[in-house]
Amino acid sequence: MSEWGRVTDDGTVYVKTAEGERAVGSWHAGTPEQGLAHFVRRYEQLATEVTLLEQRLRSGAGDPRQVATSAQRVKDGLPTAAAVGDLEALGRRVDALLEKTEAAVEEHKAARAVAKEEAVAKLTALAEEAEKLAVSSSWKDAGERLRTLGQDWKRITGVDKKTADALWERVGASRARFAERRTAHFGALEQQRTVSQERKEKLVKEAEKLSSSTDWKATADHYKQLMGDWKAAGRAPREVEDSLWAAFKGAQDVFFQARSASFAEKDEEFRGNQKLKEELLLEAEALEAPGGKARLRQLQEKWDAIGKVPRDVMKSLEDRFAKVEEKFRSSADTSHVRTTESPFVVRLKEKVADLEGKLAKAQADGRPTGDIEAQLETQRKWLEQAGVTVAPPAPAPEAEPAAPAKKPTTAWVRAED
Repeated sequence: MSEWGRVTDDGTVYVKTAEGERAVGSWHAGTPEQGLAHFVRRYEQLATEVTLLEQRLRSGAGDPRQVATSAQRVKDGLPTAAAVGDLEALGRRVDALLEKTEAAVEEHKAARAVAKEEAVAKLTALAEEAEKLAVSSSWKDAGERLRTLGQDWKRITGVDKKTADALWERVGASRARFAERRTAHFGALEQQRTVSQERKEKLVKEAEKLSSSTDWKATADHYKQLMGDWKAAGRAPREVEDSLWAAFKGAQDVFFQARSASFAEKDEEFRGNQKLKEELLLEAEALEAPGGKARLRQLQEKWDAIGKVPRDVMKSLEDRFAKVEEKFRSSADTSHVRTTESPFVVRLKEKVADLEGKLAKAQADGRPTGDIEAQLETQRKWLEQAGVTVAPPAPAPEAEPAAPAKKPTTAWVRAED
């Protein structure tokens, strides 16, 4: 016997309820106490199940609808349960649990609606991002993001299939559009690179033809133009771009190395002239105006007679000599017209005028003019290098020879051959 049940002599097991005793089974495998304990354990199993359902509902870990379903199943089985225990108390616990699940189910529905709305918003945002990427020209980054976007998509749950499929169609359409644009872009780029390759191959051939030229200035200017054309040509296909550049640059290097070697050789030839002009400068710088004017004219003639000096010292020597001349020019009579041009340019212009006069006289007298023309050409080139536009030489007279040009009033101002 127990508080909630008993076993009769014939082995029938009864449970006590508010309505009275109810037979729940029979026991013949052992003593009555053992039989009663067996049915008590069945009751404890039901009570444990209810306890677990209560805990599950409190934790919010599961779907309250499933809790309600399980609790209703337990309640429906209590009137016929083959168990011994306080079934009425267990029934009250189940009823209380069912009441709580009703509210929890409503809360769960509301939370699911909010979660679904948020999930739809996230999928919509991914679809909109894909549509923006579809018109992007950042081919590498945009392509990579469109690929990984699907992984983000899979992590978002709680959206009904119809809505999710409609949004995914937008993503798929965006991917297709991007792929189509990228294919067209690189197709056009490949075509353009083929054109660039043809242009650069022609530039390489032209550069190679010029590499043996000894017309240093004109060819250097031509190479500068070719370099501009090279940059404007665009990139050739990757597999030939580097080799084309190596050939183009190699041809330039051949020319410029030869030019440097030529300049260096000439500069060495002119080192002796440099020494003579430096000695002459020391004397010129020691002259005092105005008494040394006659001696300065003599030194100017010697200066021109010495000839060229190395390029790296030409300007510094000319500047020093110009300072001496400026000192004497500033002490000249007031009828002399001063110029705002540099002394070096002034002397070059006066030298050109002087040589043009000599050339005209030699042509009139029928004398050889080769040396004068060579000197005149050199002076004109120096003027061009100094940034002065030089008028082309006048044609030789066909009838009466022109009168010899007068030397400038400041004929003592000289320029280097």
